[in-house]
Amino acid sequence: MTASRWQTFSPVWNQLHQFQDEMNRLFDRWGNGNPLAGAARFPALNVWEEGEEVWVEAELPGLNLKDLEIYVSGGNQLTVKGERKPNLPDNGVWHRQERAFGAFARTLSLPFPVDADKVDARLENGVLRIRLNKHESARPRKIAVKAE
Repeated sequence: MTASRWQTFSPVWNQLHQFQDEMNRLFDRWGNGNPLAGAARFPALNVWEEGEEVWVEAELPGLNLKDLEIYVSGGNQLTVKGERKPNLPDNGVWHRQERAFGAFARTLSLPFPVDADKVDARLENGVLRIRLNKHESARPRKIAVKAE
């Protein structure tokens, strides 16, 4: 006996797949053609934990230090805020402009509360590195077990 697939809803599924393909093409076209499509994600952040610290790294080429602000709020919320100003050519003509310019703000939840008084941030060669220490309340505590 040959196994066959049940085809009762086949036209409906075909239409749903076609609709999904059209939506994917629409979003691909919008994202690739819009120079501001990546602005909501700028700057891209790398976050990792090492022992009692969490590190955050972002690439910020062309950003002046005076245009950068970093905040820790709510115990575990980190905000990186700034503005990257455009490098306008004096007598040139733009042929392509893919780098986003303007104001940005990224807020992310850290995996644990941090000590806002012990934050170290450095901007070197266009790379921002932020080191945040775990807050005392987030550090593991050894509990003494009592016997009766």
